Amino acid sequence: MASCPDTLGEFPCWGLLPRKETGVLNLLSKNPSYDGRGTVIAIFDSGVDPGAPGLQVTTEGKVKVIDRIDGSGAGDVDTSTVVQAADGVITGLSGRKLKIPESWVNPSGKYHIGVKGAYCLYPQRLKERITKERKDKKWDPIHKELLAEAQRKVQALETSKNGASNTNGNISLLEKLGKEDAEARVTQLNTLEKKYKDLGPAHDCVVYHDGEVWRACIDTSEKGELESGIHIGEYRLTHEWAPLTAVDRYNVSINVHNDGNVLEIVGMCSSHGTHVASIAAANFPDNPERNGIAPGAQIISITIGDNRLNSMETGTALARAMIRVMENPHYSIDVINISYGEHAHWSDSGRLGELAHEVVNKYGISWVASAGNHGPALATVGVPPDIHSDSIIGVGAYVSPDMMMAEYAMVEKLPGCAYTWSSRGPTADGARGVTVCAPGGAITSVPNFLLRVNQLMNGTSMASPHTAGCVSLAVSALKQRSVIYSPYSIRRALQHTAQALDLDIFAQGHGLIQVERAVDHLLQHSGGVEDKVRFAVECGGGGAGGERRKGIHLRNWKADKPIDTSVIVEPIILNDSEADPNEKLSFCMEFVMTCDASWVKAPTCLQMSYTVRSFQVTIDPRGLERGRVYFTSVRAYDSSNVEKGCMFEVPITVVVPYVDLINGYQYTCPPEVFRAGHIRHHFLHVPLEATWGVVTLRASHGEKSQRITLHAVQLKPRSSVKTLEYYKVVNLESQESSVHVLSVRGGYTLELCLARWWSSLVDGQVELSVQFHSLRPVQEEVTLLCSEGVQRVDVRSGLRTEELAPQAVLKHHTQVVSPSESRVEVLGGTRDTVPGSRPIYQLVLSYPLSISKAAEVTPRCALLSDVLYESAYESQLWMLYDHNKQLMGSGDAYSNKYSLKLEKGDYIIRLHVRHERPDLLEKLTDLPLTVLTKLPQEVKLDVYTSFNAAVTNGKKFQPTSITHGTTQPIYLAAPSLSDKTLKGLGLTPGQCLLGTLSFAKDEQVRKADQYPLRVVVTEVPNKKRSSGSSSSGGGSGGCNNSGGSSSEEKKETKNYSDYLEALRDLQTAWITKLDSEGGEQLHKEVTTAHPDHLAAQLARLQSLDTTAASATAQGRAAVVAAAAKIVAAVDIAPLLAFYGTKNDTRPEAPKIKTQMDKQRNILLEALSRQGSALCADLLALAPLEETPEAFQQVDTIATDIMKFVEPSDSKVNGFFVSYYRVRGLDGLAARLISRQCEEKWTRDNEAKLTEAYTRLGWMHISALMATTHSLRFPPGYAPF
Repeated sequence: MASCPDTLGEFPCWGLLPRKETGVLNLLSKNPSYDGRGTVIAIFDSGVDPGAPGLQVTTEGKVKVIDRIDGSGAGDVDTSTVVQAADGVITGLSGRKLKIPESWVNPSGKYHIGVKGAYCLYPQRLKERITKERKDKKWDPIHKELLAEAQRKVQALETSKNGASNTNGNISLLEKLGKEDAEARVTQLNTLEKKYKDLGPAHDCVVYHDGEVWRACIDTSEKGELESGIHIGEYRLTHEWAPLTAVDRYNVSINVHNDGNVLEIVGMCSSHGTHVASIAAANFPDNPERNGIAPGAQIISITIGDNRLNSMETGTALARAMIRVMENPHYSIDVINISYGEHAHWSDSGRLGELAHEVVNKYGISWVASAGNHGPALATVGVPPDIHSDSIIGVGAYVSPDMMMAEYAMVEKLPGCAYTWSSRGPTADGARGVTVCAPGGAITSVPNFLLRVNQLMNGTSMASPHTAGCVSLAVSALKQRSVIYSPYSIRRALQHTAQALDLDIFAQGHGLIQVERAVDHLLQHSGGVEDKVRFAVECGGGGAGGERRKGIHLRNWKADKPIDTSVIVEPIILNDSEADPNEKLSFCMEFVMTCDASWVKAPTCLQMSYTVRSFQVTIDPRGLERGRVYFTSVRAYDSSNVEKGCMFEVPITVVVPYVDLINGYQYTCPPEVFRAGHIRHHFLHVPLEATWGVVTLRASHGEKSQRITLHAVQLKPRSSVKTLEYYKVVNLESQESSVHVLSVRGGYTLELCLARWWSSLVDGQVELSVQFHSLRPVQEEVTLLCSEGVQRVDVRSGLRTEELAPQAVLKHHTQVVSPSESRVEVLGGTRDTVPGSRPIYQLVLSYPLSISKAAEVTPRCALLSDVLYESAYESQLWMLYDHNKQLMGSGDAYSNKYSLKLEKGDYIIRLHVRHERPDLLEKLTDLPLTVLTKLPQEVKLDVYTSFNAAVTNGKKFQPTSITHGTTQPIYLAAPSLSDKTLKGLGLTPGQCLLGTLSFAKDEQVRKADQYPLRVVVTEVPNKKRSSGSSSSGGGSGGCNNSGGSSSEEKKETKNYSDYLEALRDLQTAWITKLDSEGGEQLHKEVTTAHPDHLAAQLARLQSLDTTAASATAQGRAAVVAAAAKIVAAVDIAPLLAFYGTKNDTRPEAPKIKTQMDKQRNILLEALSRQGSALCADLLALAPLEETPEAFQQVDTIATDIMKFVEPSDSKVNGFFVSYYRVRGLDGLAARLISRQCEEKWTRDNEAKLTEAYTRLGWMHISALMATTHSLRFPPGYAPF
């Protein structure tokens, strides 16, 4: 037995969820009761699992997760259908009989019922696991055996093919069909395997009130056995939760709204929220080393991620979350953590920003937010924390040496640093963006559905709950000491006591949070007039149009002269509109002000009462080294007690870019040493004419591969940081070069950020060089009207000689859809009413969409697209349904994220928009929706050197060099709408084709430097043209859009016989419209006058062959007799001779063909109806009652039909389904029905297909279809 080594060390548990670095352990060791007890943290995230380790109780034994809410609506179930039990049984919306357990108490006797698919609740990873397990257990074993058996049968038939000689034609037919049936079974099984799609279990939901609380049962048995389902009460009142099934381990709870009409099933859309909550407040009584930051705090979980959008947050969810925490009669929230966010185009306005402003500045709740994981470039902080008031604490991510060892198992410790990917400040409008930094990684609890106890996650998502936990500790201490505080005093304390690190100021903010110091500071310096006051700072001079700026951020300039900026500071007390006037009257402070930068001049003092004060700041960048960024701040301190720390600050970020480039377009940086986490920012003023840049990185030294991040950013006013951005992580070997092409816009400063990965152990050197290029069209977006035929585009080379090789490519077709229905309705209820009796309204718009063939589509609402937090409206969400109301997919503001592959068919898109003001919604009732359809193949436009070449289809443009300062015109020719790719789109005037226009020859440049191209369809080609030329007007290209005959064309003269023929046809058409007696009488009149008119005979047959008639032997006999008359009246031989003729050269051939087609179609319909009735007779007989003659008769009909058409023909496939069933050819029957389903999936077709699979013995398929039937045919549209 091997002995254990003596040198084994202790496992660093303290590094798994770091608490030492931020002073948490010191604070709690001295003050154990400051552990967050008495505080509530709201987790705005993907949902928290109350069953995860450490999330059951607080340090005082109280329930840890006191409320669970899904704000997204993804878990909502429409339970507005109310039923009462009969003999203890109700019928669920799935169609199952549901037995009510005797133990249930329901005084009203009313049950609200609904149905919900489990996969609608599951996160993607869980859905994938359960789908695989279900397939492995319930599908694969049976399916594989059936497929093997079917293949063996085919092989056996092949072997015996030549064994027996057949003299009887019918036997030969049956043998042939038997072989086809065997092959069809194999084909069907293979197809079903390829197209396998499990919609998941459909769970009936039953909601009732037991006299004290709303309760819900989710029938997870899928058999109506409610006793074995989940039976729980509203979570806030009962704290009951349960796994949906023993296999999924997906813990759910419920809430009930609108008097039982809406059931809210609360789960999780990812594992993220549970991990976040565990960092903030997990409590392990038996293993306190694994505790979260505030183990005594309680949690409310509010899901803001929408499962329908792959956990993306929505405006609806965010609004509901904020409404919930603003004013709650059941508990008060002390801290909010949100580890979510996006990048906004602006932050000075927006509905969600206004609500967030209320949460902090009216209701006094401290709000902590992750800065984002979009670094290392500057100005990459997301929203939140970047809203119009600087009220939310933004947190960057830091990794300590202990974390490196315990969490990442690194070979050696490195100095602590910011993670490479952590977002950096400042915000576009000058605020710091990052307030503090905190440990951004942890190994802690995750939801049970992952089937693991914990997991490593990193990101600012982890740093934020660490900070939120620290705020909880501080609030806990202040409450226990009865100290007055506000979100503002807490934030100032965190900022003042943070530990400044030897790191990038933009990544750490004020530094690494130190909660012990912060608590001491708050306890020592409480009681000041400023405790409940925030100082709103607005800076002017740099913005346009009255834009509010939270600081000074100078970037898109040449930094060649001083600039004066006015600053406005206003003290605003918490909940200003309802604050005590005496507090405002008593407010008076004298500030001393300082700035440590010699290039900034600012006043040194400021006296302030409760009013706005202003002063001026002068910034002189002359003398500052170019290519760098500089940060400082003007800080104001209370002159009576400077130790309180900074009361407010004016953050100042100044970028001094390189302006004088080599030759006007080139920049080179000598080799620099890059150590772990080292970041270098280069700032270049991009030449005005430049359109793309080529960045070359070269590893000049180092024995090992270097992992380098290249992040290039230009900030365009009122546009998000993602608008002009390039991001790439590369591994450079020694002496290796890496070339990158990025799109640039002239006149804006370009940041080129190079960063060595934070965990790199070996130093390396990297050289950087940049060259700018220019091939620039006069117009930024090119629009080509089909009616004009040719569009000129002038292209200029503004920097150097460039090779011009234009390429125009169309990629999408767009159609604009108008709403067929719109309505504005009040939502109300506790979750949709802002405190102060301010209900939310929603606008619901319905758009019909028809897809002519399978395509990939993207719905896009242009007015609301690409804005979320900054949107004037609260939220927008579209949901696309098929004709059966099955939800196919959803999308929100970021339309480019959501595309759906749809089959041919009719669809409905429902869009909802929310706002507090119904008048704003009324303005959108006619809002158009754009649907982008991806072309099956890109279409390239022809490009010419001259106009004449374009109109004559002459020589196309060849690559050519154009010198610096010259302009070259190119000519784009409109596409041919008869092109095979465009022809099938069903284009109509007004629709557009979208694509891109590029000018460079290099493929990398083409991808980077593209311009929007729009082709507007102004006419479509005529399907038919006059063969004559005398009356034709001029023009070419088929642009004549008259679409009709000449106005001078003579009307065809009709005679009396034509009138009699028309009268006969009108009478024939009415035969099927009248009741049985009237139809029979009219039929006799027509056939008496026109005994050879087969259409009248057919109309009578159609009127006889109804669903009710076919259910009786007498009715079927009448159908057979009527059909027999038609068949007897048709001479089949001439028909067969006609269709056997290859080419008919007779002058009257078209007319003859029309007559023959009519006769054939009448014959086929008569045979089909006759055969279907005979098959129904056979199926109604007992096996001993069947006669060979009856089978012979249907065989003959089948043979006659197949002389003209295939069994799959829509005119006869109904008969062949019955015929195959009669003959036991269920494989062929299933194949036919499945084709019908492909054309249009209906309840009737599905029922037929399920029955066919059952007859085949494919019970696993029919069972799957039966259990998911209610998901394919839901009772109504899903709730928003």
